[in-house]
Amino acid sequence: MSLSEELAGYRAGDATEAAHVQRLRELLTTEDLWTRSSALHITGSAVVVHPPTGRVLLRWHERQQDWLQVGGHADPGEVDPLAVAMREGVEETGLDDLRPWPDAGIVHVAVVPVEPSPKEPAHEHADIRYALATDVPDLARPENPKARLRWLPVAEAVALTRKPNTRETLMRVGRLLDAHAPCS
Repeated sequence: MSLSEELAGYRAGDATEAAHVQRLRELLTTEDLWTRSSALHITGSAVVVHPPTGRVLLRWHERQQDWLQVGGHADPGEVDPLAVAMREGVEETGLDDLRPWPDAGIVHVAVVPVEPSPKEPAHEHADIRYALATDVPDLARPENPKARLRWLPVAEAVALTRKPNTRETLMRVGRLLDAHAPCS
């Protein structure tokens, strides 16, 4: 399914997200939003979860100076944000068993501003966010020493991150974990 089709069936969680989704729908018909040279470009990210323990994995993002979900930019030729999120998830955590959870549906769409750097001007990411599960959380390894990883209960993860859009994503994933928790 194309991103346009996926967004057409997606139900935004609030008015801000609905505006982001509508903006993407309109721009997808007129612009290439997969290239980093676009002032607004698509990124794919995911909250990695371990459903049996209800924990989520956060990654320290040095440039943002915050704990975030895994994810990043599409490589040339990639046009599937879930595939981007999965590739980035494997690269950033070393977990090669990641899979969409509880299904391959979008969890959150957030358009986020990115501050300028010496390498690029200010721009925006249209971040399409998913949940990915692993069965082997203890095998998670950071891609480099500055990209620390932390497994946390959802409430602690929400409290740790500074960005409201990340907190919203984590809370949505928390509701999914609650809804799919084994009955005791």
